[in-house]
Amino acid sequence: MATIKEVAQRADVSVGTVSNVITNSIPVSPELRQRVLTAIHDLGYQPSHVARSLKLRRTNTLGLLVSDITNPFFSQLVRGAEEAALEQGYLLVTFNTDDRIEREKQVLDVLRGRRVDGILLVVAPAPLTPSHIAETMGRGTPIVCLDRLPPGISVDAVTVDNVGASRRCVAHLLELGHRRIAILAGSMHLTTARERLLGYKQAFRKAAVPVDPGLIREGNFRMDSGCELTLRLLRQPDRPTALFVSNGLMAIGALKAISAVGLRCPQEIAVATFDDSPLNELLSPSLTSVAQPAYLMGYRGARLLLDRIRSLGPPRPCRIRLRAELKIRQSSGGPVIPAPVRNARTKGPASLVPR
Repeated sequence: MATIKEVAQRADVSVGTVSNVITNSIPVSPELRQRVLTAIHDLGYQPSHVARSLKLRRTNTLGLLVSDITNPFFSQLVRGAEEAALEQGYLLVTFNTDDRIEREKQVLDVLRGRRVDGILLVVAPAPLTPSHIAETMGRGTPIVCLDRLPPGISVDAVTVDNVGASRRCVAHLLELGHRRIAILAGSMHLTTARERLLGYKQAFRKAAVPVDPGLIREGNFRMDSGCELTLRLLRQPDRPTALFVSNGLMAIGALKAISAVGLRCPQEIAVATFDDSPLNELLSPSLTSVAQPAYLMGYRGARLLLDRIRSLGPPRPCRIRLRAELKIRQSSGGPVIPAPVRNARTKGPASLVPR
């Protein structure tokens, strides 16, 4: 393998000139730059990024932890973060935590050991203040949280207006005449789930409609959870006429449950969800959704992290809150049909509900 000294000899320049060309740290004349680049190409020289990172105390690497990489929302978030990192010459390394706090701790330890320059983090559900996040920051590794906020820690973050977006979506269902609107929420250990539930309650309060606690169901943002929670709701004698689902994967599970019991959407039960994807327009009926700017969230988060690495930006933690857009489609339309009363003689749609 060729060395930097051999490149310098081939180009008939100093080792320092070769280093300046590679790092772009000091301007080099076009003639000398071309000679160095030609020598690098001819010799197949590969700069030692490890040695350079030790000298500069930077690895030009960012870490990103997401809770569920199979969720289309997080896939878009990763793309945005990766684009921002590559624009600035940084490599992004992505990990999946499966919403497990122990896995999150393990990955943060690994990233600190690998001396990444900064970390983007979608926190796992935690009932207490996650001390490992504060410890990582205290050791000099900047962290920017995406989508979710850790409890009890002041940290840079890029999130979405969960409360306002949920309120607008549920208000849309109320305006259609629905009163029995159930919510499939995520874990209450997550800020996103709590804020979306708050928006749901605010919409009822503004419409002067009482909230039925029996229509509030806590899940875990996974497809199976959405299906199971919906089946339980549909087993009730007085089932809901509409569902507000707190994320896209649970919405798919809810639609699966509705189809399994033979109900029609939106004629017999309307559905609206947080999270949008291109598939939501292709479904039949197309799915009313709150569209989050997932790509922009990842991009803005990575740019904020890079600013922190370069000691730029405000001294206090920066909170960026993005606006989400309500996209009204077919799944929330149609008349409100009262749920049939279930008893021993009831026949029809209610008899299709699994027991």
